[in-house]
Amino acid sequence: MHIVLVQPEIPPNTGSIARLCAATNTTLHLVAPLGFKIDDKHLKRAGLDYWKYVDIRLHDSWEDFLLQDEGKRLLFFSKRAIQSYTKARYQETDFLVFGPETRGLPQQLLDAHQERAYCIPMMGQGVRSLNLSNAVSIVLYEALRQLGRV
Repeated sequence: MHIVLVQPEIPPNTGSIARLCAATNTTLHLVAPLGFKIDDKHLKRAGLDYWKYVDIRLHDSWEDFLLQDEGKRLLFFSKRAIQSYTKARYQETDFLVFGPETRGLPQQLLDAHQERAYCIPMMGQGVRSLNLSNAVSIVLYEALRQLGRV
């Protein structure tokens, strides 16, 4: 299983996701440009001493990411998608793709992959979105549940 953060902006979110990846033996991909430096103290603090357990891969751009491991199955997650994340049928080798905190994945990317674009339904009034680290946790644990790993 792989988590892909495209242009993440907030160090504590990425640190929390790194800790989640360490706890679940999940590879973390960071796609530049990043909104912080990898050695950011807030990023390190959020991951505490778990960084040595994270299989982290850095990519210079979205295009660079796509060129590596061609043929990978990408699943996209956005509040603007229509299908619930529970409708996805996850596979061990999936790449779960999340966009930047302030703007999410580009609409044209979601439109081009509607059959693999999912959302986490929100019932509350006036809530714009979920925190990125919470969203990644929700989706990853559903994938692991379906795969019988939890």
